[in-house]
Amino acid sequence: MPASIAMGPEGLRVPDEPIVPFIEGDGTGPDIWAAAVRVFDTAVEQAYGGRRRLAWKEVLAGEKAFHETGDWLPPATLEAFREHLVGIKGPLTTPVGGGIRSLNVAVRQVLDLYACVRPVRWYRGVPSPVRHPERVDMVIFRENTEDVYSGMELEAGSPGVRRLLDFLRDEFGWEIRPDSGVGLKPISETGTRRLVRAALRYALDQGRRSVTLVHKGNIMKFTEGAFRTWGYRVAEEEFGDRTVAWEDCGGEPGDRLPVKDAIADAFLQQVLTRPEEHDVIATMNLNGDYLSDALAAQVGGIGIAPGGNINYETGHAVFEATHGTAPRYAGQDRVNPGSVILSGVMLLRYLGWAEAAAGIEAALEATIASGVVTYDFARLTEGATEVGTSAFASAVIERL
Repeated sequence: MPASIAMGPEGLRVPDEPIVPFIEGDGTGPDIWAAAVRVFDTAVEQAYGGRRRLAWKEVLAGEKAFHETGDWLPPATLEAFREHLVGIKGPLTTPVGGGIRSLNVAVRQVLDLYACVRPVRWYRGVPSPVRHPERVDMVIFRENTEDVYSGMELEAGSPGVRRLLDFLRDEFGWEIRPDSGVGLKPISETGTRRLVRAALRYALDQGRRSVTLVHKGNIMKFTEGAFRTWGYRVAEEEFGDRTVAWEDCGGEPGDRLPVKDAIADAFLQQVLTRPEEHDVIATMNLNGDYLSDALAAQVGGIGIAPGGNINYETGHAVFEATHGTAPRYAGQDRVNPGSVILSGVMLLRYLGWAEAAAGIEAALEATIASGVVTYDFARLTEGATEVGTSAFASAVIERL
């Protein structure tokens, strides 16, 4: 019988037939979802011989929701994610000129999904613009609720921004050009600690090699600099017996997990020139956005990049395609379903269904390595066999 996932003292309690809400997405979303769900269901069936299955529950958001309900993000959708804890979504259109700045950001903030987790690694056969994409194997933990993405902005010339500029001039002596728009960049100790805590726990549990705090604290000392300070403090106070600051160990951490930090602009060079030196990354919202896409480009692009938005305290998680809706390809059965497929791999691992997850990942890599790919990879791969979205999913299923 289908049942909800629950959060207990020891973590998630996952029934054999968990109810999993899904949003198929806008634009190419329906094509991608139809392909990916066949892969998920087949992998689970093969891994567990029918003892387990995913009970999918469609919920609405984006254009489909607006057409059917008049609401871009219906309350029932958020309630379904709250009740069933774990879900997955395709790409969503952000409405222009009205109410919600971003549907993706709204889901993250309403459910307090504070950690955006993006594993980035190369799969055999994927075309890459760099010489050694195989050296990239990182997991990014991006703080999801604060920073300049918090939406606290005032438009240039508005009454609100004029009042704020007057206050800042009178109170702090800050002379800001009167034709400026102004936004706030909140970085809290609470938000930093729980994000870095999640990254450290993941690194320790998964046997990863290091954690790097990425920041621009040399310039923004009381926001990004504070992130660095608080991050090191979490490592020392909560994981001091298992971690060590890189600068304290002279490059010899022994059996402890080294924790280091890097300035954001320098780090963007390092991930190109020596990516093997970094493993788990903890950073703030805007830095994490840039880094996620830059690293994804090194291993094949965001079309094959998975992501998950997670609250490790409540258990809530929404896994998602990290690319856009590509409306001009909608309904053409053409685009790469890899991002949603690999996001489903993350979902299965989050549930503890590692066997099904590993099966999908191995089958997807074998499919690409054999030269059976969608148009985005085919145009960059000599001798490739170009297939559509559904045929690619069928090829993955054949290799499960």
